[in-house]
Amino acid sequence: MRRTAPKTLRPSDTRALVAVDLGAGSCRVSLLRWVENKPQISLVHRFANAPREVDGGLHWDLKMITEGLETGLRKVAEIATEGVRSIAVDGWAVDYVRIDTAGNPLGDPFCYRDERTIKSEKSVHRRCSPDQMRELTGIQLIRINTLYQLHADQLAGLPEGDQWMNLPEYFLARWGGSRVAELTNATHTQMVELYRPQWCHEIFTAVGLDLASAPKIVPPGTDLGVVRGPLAELPAFKGTRLIAPGCHDTASAIAGIPASGRDWAYISSGTWSLVGTLLEQPRNSDAVKADNFTNLGAVGSRICFHKNVNGMWLIEQSLAHWAAEGKPWNIADLVKAAEQIGKPDALLDVDDEDLLLPERMPERINAQRAKKGLPALDPTSAGAPVMANLIFYSLAARYAKVLDRISLHSGKKFKRLYIVGGASQNEFLNRLTAEATGLEVHRGAVESSTVGNFAVQMACLEGMGDKITGVFAESVVDWAGLFCKAV
Repeated sequence: MRRTAPKTLRPSDTRALVAVDLGAGSCRVSLLRWVENKPQISLVHRFANAPREVDGGLHWDLKMITEGLETGLRKVAEIATEGVRSIAVDGWAVDYVRIDTAGNPLGDPFCYRDERTIKSEKSVHRRCSPDQMRELTGIQLIRINTLYQLHADQLAGLPEGDQWMNLPEYFLARWGGSRVAELTNATHTQMVELYRPQWCHEIFTAVGLDLASAPKIVPPGTDLGVVRGPLAELPAFKGTRLIAPGCHDTASAIAGIPASGRDWAYISSGTWSLVGTLLEQPRNSDAVKADNFTNLGAVGSRICFHKNVNGMWLIEQSLAHWAAEGKPWNIADLVKAAEQIGKPDALLDVDDEDLLLPERMPERINAQRAKKGLPALDPTSAGAPVMANLIFYSLAARYAKVLDRISLHSGKKFKRLYIVGGASQNEFLNRLTAEATGLEVHRGAVESSTVGNFAVQMACLEGMGDKITGVFAESVVDWAGLFCKAV
């Protein structure tokens, strides 16, 4: 049964809300205003984002991101003359900023795709075995997790600073909020206990990390204080609350799905495809460990039980390759062209480690085909439709396989599949996914993380139950139902 927001759902305060979404490809500042007691959501500012090579490492340009976000907030202040009630920030997980005692960053954060963690992953596992790690955390073992990055810092002799914070929480602190680690983001570090929302002392000790440098863990929907500093001088931000939503953008995206019951699963489809379902309790059996599923924090004290699948990264990197050749493709045109081609001769292993790396994607795909004794595809722009067709069929097949395993591990029988995120607009991939899974595919909000971000803010501001109760989670679903109509 699909849950919809009651018609009587109204805010007690009609000042505006702001949702900041940090994306690996772009960052967005969105505004929710109440017009005749109805929500209207608009994108105020968007700017491109990408890691860059600096001194032999792949880093995010923190100064550029900061200036872009604060430009967006100044634009909000000009528009929302009624004032801004709250700001919340979500974004990609695992990457962090090291700060000094005054809260100033010690340098640009590393990007999770930097290859330094290839070495540090092996070093961590010599200190704490993969089996022990899974038992302690229930988290999918993947070298991009914060734990391996922090250890890479150790191996490189980088200064520890006073504290580290994941990027969404860093910006909330920069604008005046308390220094925290919001639970949905904290679980992505691979350093949180499976059954209790606290840092795992055993892992910190084994790897030699300083527990004092890790912020306090708080649940999604936590009020962190009011805006302070230069932004507070703008009239719109007088008394504006700073709220930690589901700071992990996937947690916010799932919170933006107005669905209840036990018969649905989700795919948060973007650069990564997060394929999973919501659970009340984590699953960490031997079979779950063997399949390397993850138990991540979700809004309302639930669990995002899912698996990372290499998603539109394959297409994004291929498009970048063809553009560099001087023959770029528009994604909509490419999808249309790929749809005219029949089934491929064989499928890709989309989660091959080599396909997670940047650059030369068509060459990497052909290298995998060569290992299987298959002929190479045309790697040039002229062969783009055939290669895209292969990628889409392979993704759909992988989704179906992962969903079968989720059903087995969770005991759920799925009927519905909600696809949210940027790639939810790809109707060809949606059709292939419906055919491969046999499920009813529902396209959710493209910017579902924004919807979920706003929904958590409202549930927090309107005092809808303790942040770890089912009442709070149900309230978020109600507000999400209302806001889905406003995007």
